[in-house]
Amino acid sequence: MSTIAFAVLLSGALAGGFVSGLAGFGTALMALGIWLYVLPPAVAVPLVLICSIVAQTSTLPAIWRSIDFRLVWPFLLGGLAGVPVGTMLVAYADPHIFRLSIGALLLVFPTALYFHRRPMALSFGGRVADTGIGFAGGVLGGLAGLSGPIPILWASLRGWGKDVRRGVFQSFNWTVLTAALCVQAGTGFITSEIMWLALLVLPATVAGAWLGARTYHALSDGNFRDVVLGLLFLSGVALVWSSVGMR
Repeated sequence: MSTIAFAVLLSGALAGGFVSGLAGFGTALMALGIWLYVLPPAVAVPLVLICSIVAQTSTLPAIWRSIDFRLVWPFLLGGLAGVPVGTMLVAYADPHIFRLSIGALLLVFPTALYFHRRPMALSFGGRVADTGIGFAGGVLGGLAGLSGPIPILWASLRGWGKDVRRGVFQSFNWTVLTAALCVQAGTGFITSEIMWLALLVLPATVAGAWLGARTYHALSDGNFRDVVLGLLFLSGVALVWSSVGMR
């Protein structure tokens, strides 16, 4: 592995861990935007699952009391059903299309959240809708470790408070990503190369999560929201540019 590739891997791990510690989600959104420059999707996806689980496990005790399991269980039910579907799609992901798709998601998702600044409290669909949103998150979690974006946008539309949203995000993401990792391990996607890379980047992931968690407690609601959305958007710009502008 070259020095540049090593630096890219560590940068992605640190950025992914930081955003996960800051917001309770986002390891894949940040790390994939960096790692796909040096790793194919078949390696990057299982690696980001491992790092996501480690980052969220390290900060879970700090938000445990914020988890309302009455809100979480419909998301979990749908998410666990969607994971096998997404996992089956991993082997068919074309690197160029994958980068472009992830980049577009990183542009659309943060922009949509940014412009939904007015408080909202939609109750449309109830738990059935929550289950469907969880299923969509599970598919993306199995495919790319991206279980968070759709449920997070939906929870924002529900109008839940900051701590309640984080409790839903993190418990959902942790459960779905753990299931996705188990499915991928059972189907042979977790190779010795991935395990070696995981050992290499986990210290940076944990350090990033620790820094993110400390920042989460220091920021106001508005600042916390804007920092995360800005980082995600910039990552999307970089991925789309690498897929379109530099072909």
